Order: sequence, then C-alpha cells, then structure tokens
Amino acid sequence: MRVLIIEDHHDIAANIGDYLEPKGYSVDFAADGVTGLHLALTETYDVIVLDLNLPAMDGIELCRKLRQDGKRDTPVLMLTARDQLDQKVEGFGAGADDYLVKPFAMKELEIRLQALHRRATSQRGGRVLKVSDLEFDPETLVVKRGGKRVDLNPTMRTLLELLMRQSPRVVSRNDLEYAVWGDDRPDGDVLRAHIHSLRAAIDKPFETRLLHTVHGTGYRLANDDATAHGG
Repeated sequence: MRVLIIEDHHDIAANIGDYLEPKGYSVDFAADGVTGLHLALTETYDVIVLDLNLPAMDGIELCRKLRQDGKRDTPVLMLTARDQLDQKVEGFGAGADDYLVKPFAMKELEIRLQALHRRATSQRGGRVLKVSDLEFDPETLVVKRGGKRVDLNPTMRTLLELLMRQSPRVVSRNDLEYAVWGDDRPDGDVLRAHIHSLRAAIDKPFETRLLHTVHGTGYRLANDDATAHGG
C-alpha cells in the first residue's frame, strides 16, 4: 500500500513512517499543505494521512481542493486534536473519509488505513471503467474496444487499469512501474516494452489513438479528439 503522510510535526510523521515501512508500506511525506497537495495530485496513493493544522494551507482547504479541483477520490484519514469537533465536521464536509484523534496507537492507525483501502478498492472494483469506446471490467478482467474483445496479459491489464482510473490525467512512469513491480523494479526500460504492447493492442487496430506519451513524464489515456470538440 502506498501512503502519503501530510504532517508538519516531524516526530509524529517519523513515528508513522518507522512503523509502516518495515511492514511493507511505501510512505511519502509532506510537512506543509502546499507540498502535500502537489504530491497528492501528481502521484498515486492508496491512502492519505492528513493533519488538519498545517502551514501554508490547512488540511480542510487541502482536502477540498483535492476533491473539487483535483477530482481525486483517494481515501483521506484526518488527524485531529481532541478538542477539534467543529474541524472534524468541516473535514468530513470537505471530503475526508475518517478521522483519528491524537495521540493514537500506531496499530489503530494501520487498521484504519487498511479499512479505507479495502473500502475504496471494493467500491472501484464494481464499476466498469470506460474511456471513449474502450471498456475494462476489473471483476471479469474483460477488455473491449468498440465492442470487440481485446486480449491483454496481466501486466498490460494492470497498466491499463491505472491509466483508465486516472484518465485524462498523466500517470508518471514511477507510478506505473510501482503498480506493476512495487519496489522490486527490473533493470532497463521494461515499462516501455509493455506500453508498446499495450498500445499495439488497444490503439493500433482502431482509428482513434487513446494512449499518449508525455515525454519526460509518463503516459495518459484520453480521447483528445473528443476533448477538443467538447465530448
């Protein structure tokens, strides 16, 4: 599970990281709201741990911008002080999913993170993903374009699912590689070979190109012709 910790108290952030990382979690950190929002919008995380009292931009505003402007549905766990009831209510209104009162036990934090991740995964799993005439059912693993079935191997399906969930946003090479291989990434540019195979399967036989390379950054899946015409 990939977790973003947005917390300006260094000791709290470090303690969370020291607890989660040996258990196999991948943890990134931000010590202010502006940096935290940038990471939340440019990287892909399974869960965000968000302190409400942050410099530069508070947690309420960050969460609101994440949901309304960024259109991200990443689960958010708020960290609050015991006397912040009004802020908890405001936080839920801004789009937070759960809260934990400081001080808290690390085991409880982990349980809350796992629950949020399971809930988000189960909710996403029931929906057929669609980008233009391309469809992917995460439950049956069936991919179709223009009503015709497209055969993909497991690696290509993993890449396609992430690209479709983030469409029309750009997905970084780092996020795509992490989705397939985690921290144990192969030597060489293996990702490019898989992207080439994916493009050959979902784009080459069809008139409209959906899989686009953003040089120096990553890839995006979108029907730019439809976007240009307001579709």
